[in-house]
Amino acid sequence: MRFLRKSNIKKTVLVLSDLHLGAGQYLNGRPNILEDFHYDKELVDFLEFYRSGDYANREVELIINGDLFDLLAVPFVPYFDDEFWSEEAALAKLELILNAHPEVIQGISDFISSKNKTVTYIIGNHDGEFVFDSLKNKLLKLFEEKDRPNFKILMNDHGEYSPAKGLLLKHGHEYEVANNFSPSESLIVDESGKKFFLPPWGSYYVIRVINKFKEQRDHINSVRPIKKFLINGLIYDTLTTMRFMFANAFYFIMVRFVVLAKQGEKTLEIFKRALEELELFQDYETLTEEFLEKRDEVGVLVVGHTHDPIHRIFPDGKIFINTGTWTDMHYLDFDKTEKGSLLTYAQINVLDEKEDTALEASLLAWKGAQNTPYQELS
Repeated sequence: MRFLRKSNIKKTVLVLSDLHLGAGQYLNGRPNILEDFHYDKELVDFLEFYRSGDYANREVELIINGDLFDLLAVPFVPYFDDEFWSEEAALAKLELILNAHPEVIQGISDFISSKNKTVTYIIGNHDGEFVFDSLKNKLLKLFEEKDRPNFKILMNDHGEYSPAKGLLLKHGHEYEVANNFSPSESLIVDESGKKFFLPPWGSYYVIRVINKFKEQRDHINSVRPIKKFLINGLIYDTLTTMRFMFANAFYFIMVRFVVLAKQGEKTLEIFKRALEELELFQDYETLTEEFLEKRDEVGVLVVGHTHDPIHRIFPDGKIFINTGTWTDMHYLDFDKTEKGSLLTYAQINVLDEKEDTALEASLLAWKGAQNTPYQELS
């Protein structure tokens, strides 16, 4: 990172993603194994740091790049099967999450009430039910009316947001056919006028496969890379791993062949779509490098979704950052062992250049409000 005069920084953009706030560690007197967020105090300190001190008068935009709330991981709600996707169920799930993390909501409220501070909340695949206006309104009503314009909720079909020239954000689920969905086409109404969210099949996979196995092995979705996880699992936890692999294969076949065939889709088209969905297992960096090559106007691409913190500078000078997650991860790659416990985020300083906008982008890990509150990972 280059050291710059403070007067040279026009605006600071902070990017968090994949916080996955759930219904709390305990729910209805029972342990909630699906709760993945345990850093409420750290997040509040983070928000306080960037709205005070050297940042008190600076324009700071905090972007929560998808999956702020994990509406796919809320147990013990009185809705079953397809009712799980109803507007009433979505409101009930959001209510449980908000009640479980009041400090975080208050921290966000304090942030947007401060001078020159705004929050932009981009919807991901775990909080897709924000297609319902009632959920947006419920969240916004938690803030003072005068501050609500400082909290924007973004949901669009192309999934892109550009807070500064040359800087582009995507949550990242758009790269995966299994998790991608069109907000404009995902809201349906039944004959009685009841509204439902039409999720991508990846959301069904989370609630019917991942969540069930997390009740047995809470690390099931937090180990990377997946291939090494499966290899180690077959050696040290053979039966559970084999059941997990079978469940994945069975669900994929049922959804992508049996269900689609019943819906009248042609066999060739089904195979084509199935092959596209295997992009889930492609190198994520390769996908993003190809994206940057096609978009000359983008100099910095920031994504989330995979929970894997990455900072790459390509030969042409373009930068790719994956902001990782604030949930606990376990990495089997030696070079990422330390990063598994880090609270990572991107900080992009928009520089006030005379001729053009310049960006200074870094991947940081929050350490707490101390003399050195963050560690640079790039």
